[in-house]
Amino acid sequence: MTEITETQFTASHPGLIGSQPKPDEAAVRAKIIRPEEGFSTGWLIAPATLWLILFLVVPLASIIVFSFFESTPSGMLPNLTVHSYREFFYVEGFFSPSSESFLKPSVFITTLGSTIYFTFVTMFLCLIVGYPIAYFLSMQVKAFKWQLALFLLCMVPFWTSYLIRAVAWLPMLGRRGLINQALSGMGIIDKPVSFLFYSEFGYTMALVQIYVVLGIGPIFFSLAKIDKAFLEAAIDMGATPFQIFREIIGPMSLPGVAIGMIFIFVMIMGEFATAVVVYGGKTSTTGTVILNYYGIANYPFAAVNALMLMVAMVLGIVIILRVVDIRKEL
Repeated sequence: MTEITETQFTASHPGLIGSQPKPDEAAVRAKIIRPEEGFSTGWLIAPATLWLILFLVVPLASIIVFSFFESTPSGMLPNLTVHSYREFFYVEGFFSPSSESFLKPSVFITTLGSTIYFTFVTMFLCLIVGYPIAYFLSMQVKAFKWQLALFLLCMVPFWTSYLIRAVAWLPMLGRRGLINQALSGMGIIDKPVSFLFYSEFGYTMALVQIYVVLGIGPIFFSLAKIDKAFLEAAIDMGATPFQIFREIIGPMSLPGVAIGMIFIFVMIMGEFATAVVVYGGKTSTTGTVILNYYGIANYPFAAVNALMLMVAMVLGIVIILRVVDIRKEL
C-alpha cells in the first residue's frame, strides 16, 4: 500500500488542512496586548477592598490602638501605656513561692482557657451529632428533593433569633421544665433533678443545639460530592462498610468537617448570650468579660481581651488547618 505523506494529503484535500487561512499575527498580538472593552481589574476589586478596609482593617486597627490608651473615670486618654496588658497577664505573687497566687494564671487567662474548653467540647459534640445527620442526608436519602427538604428542615432553627433559641431552653431545663416532667411521668425520677438548669450540662447542650447546624451544612455538601461509583467499586471488591468509611468516605469528607468546625469554633469563642441566659451568669467567658468592661466604659481593657480572644481564634484556626489541609483535600 502506497504511503501518503502529509504534503500529498494536503494537496489532495485542500479543504481540510491546506486551505486554512493563516492567523493574522498582528491582530493576535493586538488582542493580547489590548484587552476587550470593560472594567479594569482595579475597579473590579475596589468594592471588596473598600469594604474590608472600612469594616475589618479600620476596626481592628482601632482595637489595637485603644488597647494602649489609659482608662480614666472621665473616659479614655490617648496616653500610651501597657497597663491594660499588665492587668490581663500579671498576678501579684505569681513568682513568689510563699504566695497563694504562686504560678497561678490571672483570672482573665483562666476565663480565656474556660472559653476554649467549652468551645472544643461543643465542637466535639457537634461533630458527633452533626456527622450522622449529614451522612444520612447525603448517603441514605436518594431523591434530591427529599435531601433538600430535610436539609432545609435542619436550617429551621436559623430562621429564628439567636436569643430566642437560647431563651427557649429555659422552659426545657427548669425544675418544672419539660425534661423533668417527662422523666417524672415515665417514673425514672422521684423528684425534679437540678443539674439541668444553670449548669455546665445545660449550657453545653444549648450550645450544641444552637450551633450544630453550622457543622451539618459543610459536611453534607462534602459528602454529597463523593462519587457513588467509588463506593460501588469498593463493595464489588469486597470491602466492609467500616473499610469503605475509613478509606473513602472519611478522608473525602475531611474538608467539610474542617470548615464546619472552623465555623463553630469562631462562633462559640465569641459567645456570651448563652452563658448569661442558660448558665445564669455562673460562669464567665471572654465574650462576657468584654461585654462587662465595655458596659463600664473601660474600653482599653475590653480591647485587650478582644485582642487576646482574636489571637486564640487565629491559633485555633491554624491548628485545624494544620490537621486538615483543605486545599489539598479539595
